[in-house]
Amino acid sequence: MTKGGMESVEVFTSEGKGRGLKAQKEFLPGDVIFAEPAYAAVVFDSLTHVICHTCFKRQERLHRCGQCKFAYYCDRTCQRAAWLNHKNECSAIKKYGKAPTENIRLAARIMWKIEREGSGLAEGCLVSIDDLQNHVDSFGEEEKKELRADVESFLEFWPPQSQQFGMQYISHIFGVISCNGFTLSDQRGLQAVGVGIFPNLCQANHDCWPNCTVIFNNGNHEAVRSMFHTQMRIELRALSKISPGDELTVSYVDFLNVSEERRKQLKKQYYFDCACEHCKKQIKDDLMLAVKEGESKPSAETVKEVIQFSKDTLEKINKARMEGLYHEVVKLCRECLKKQESVLGDTNIYLLRILSIASEVLSYLQMFEEAADYAKRMVDGYLKLYHPNNAQLGMAVMRAGVTHWHAGLIEAGHGLICKAYAILLITHGPSHPITKDLEVMRVQTEMELRMFQQNEFMYYKMREAALKNQKIQVMPEPSNETSPGLFHKKE
Repeated sequence: MTKGGMESVEVFTSEGKGRGLKAQKEFLPGDVIFAEPAYAAVVFDSLTHVICHTCFKRQERLHRCGQCKFAYYCDRTCQRAAWLNHKNECSAIKKYGKAPTENIRLAARIMWKIEREGSGLAEGCLVSIDDLQNHVDSFGEEEKKELRADVESFLEFWPPQSQQFGMQYISHIFGVISCNGFTLSDQRGLQAVGVGIFPNLCQANHDCWPNCTVIFNNGNHEAVRSMFHTQMRIELRALSKISPGDELTVSYVDFLNVSEERRKQLKKQYYFDCACEHCKKQIKDDLMLAVKEGESKPSAETVKEVIQFSKDTLEKINKARMEGLYHEVVKLCRECLKKQESVLGDTNIYLLRILSIASEVLSYLQMFEEAADYAKRMVDGYLKLYHPNNAQLGMAVMRAGVTHWHAGLIEAGHGLICKAYAILLITHGPSHPITKDLEVMRVQTEMELRMFQQNEFMYYKMREAALKNQKIQVMPEPSNETSPGLFHKKE
């Protein structure tokens, strides 16, 4: 079963898992298996005035829709491209007097598209909106209450002159959004900025050690009339060699959690019991809970105590980060690392979480040498746990590389930046803004490294002069969010 641009995959029914996607031909790491535009997508409520409502890029100065005063766009190109999807929304917002929440806006956009095109197979889609899973039957009391509230708000917003839908169908659409809403990120790929529905992607089943990754590509609309013009889309990319007939899988959650925790999360958010190889055999759980080996191996009691201390510290850290108390965060991290040092192994996830926060916040505070030390330990641990072509691993290695570079550790910095570049070429592709940024850094550090190898003394003299003349590039302020997850869940 293939359709418009989807010839290389087919939908099949997999035992115990429902529908899945299968490869029709061979793919190598980094190959784009398919690209899919959103069926419908909206910007998060909190970011509606700083993110373009068409391409989801973060921009300094956006144009506001003169009619509803709610939607914002990069420029006329984005505004024109949005009109088909924004037209009904625009007049509904004017009549309603305000914009409803992102969930209501997304449901309304889906319904208006159904009104225009019918609910059958849309062009290029392998399944229709009607056939997507909604899991409404599995909702708990709290979720049912939220669903009822959403349906009521939707009916208040939905214009009487538009096609009317039954309560059950409206509930189905909200269920689809809840289970299948995909997180959209800004052009840097670092912040979640919206949510969209991609029917083909929804067919890919989960595996904790998947053979594919999904990347959101904001498209290139500046090149309107050229061959480089591309629309906003997701790309399903191969992480390893895939043979014809292999199932295509993606990971719905971050791998950096013991199998029991990942299974709990998947059950709670997606209503299924993960039976992947890594969960069944608890692969890498021992590494994630590693304790210090050697003469004086810590007692089970001590390990339990230190892990509890780490969990409590992470809560305090989150609170301090929310309040922007970054020096307090550093103090908490140092205390915790001291406690962990003689007890937890190098790959223990509680140690790695603290190292990650410490290196990020210290970089922001421009305490680069200490940050580089923690970043190096974090990356060494990650390399033993993550799939070698994991996007989160690539981003962490990139961050560590930039931190080493800022610390004046040019050899290690260049090495890490090259390593990150190799990973992101596969996970993001050569034209993604982050890969392009990394390529610039790679060239720059390579040049500096050559200078360093020729004359160390002169290198440090020039570096010193450069730093006096220009303030060293400040790292972005640490975000309080984890990196965008695959599917967007309303918490």
